Amino acid sequence: MNICVFLSAADLDDRYTRPAREFARLLGKGGHTLVWGGSDVGLMKVVADGVEEAGGRLLGVSVEFLAAKARPGVDEMVVAKDLAQRKRLLLEKADAVVIMVGGTGTLDEATEILELKKHGHTEKPVVLLNTAGFYDGLKEQFRRMEDEGFLPRPLTELVFFAEEPVGALAYLEESLGVA
Repeated sequence: MNICVFLSAADLDDRYTRPAREFARLLGKGGHTLVWGGSDVGLMKVVADGVEEAGGRLLGVSVEFLAAKARPGVDEMVVAKDLAQRKRLLLEKADAVVIMVGGTGTLDEATEILELKKHGHTEKPVVLLNTAGFYDGLKEQFRRMEDEGFLPRPLTELVFFAEEPVGALAYLEESLGVA
């Protein structure tokens, strides 16, 4: 399966890179394709390295103003004209989405897929990988949105919260019927 991963391009602490590397290894060993922002820096590089080393494929979707940071030698690289087109292409090429730790760009990508799913424009499985409790506050906010009637669908239909990489991939494989 093609798994889109939204994540940071920042250089991060081992408490974030270790689980990301583990997820990447599982993804690659499973014969899956990483669909990601295409950058060869920070956490994006860590995940791409891990997938490639474990035998998975790499499908990058960069954007013109970041093309200089794009990873060379991938299986496929697309360069979008802007961030909106990049998000659209990432989602089009993916069978499922995993949201890892990140900043405002990652949060923007995450809320876009959840909004599309909320309105029934996609049924792709979405996992929020809550590494080191990074998204505890967001998880609480989503629950409040659900409890107070802001979500027309149950939260469990929109996103699966995984605490560990193995649980994230297991959920995706089960959701898509991949053995």
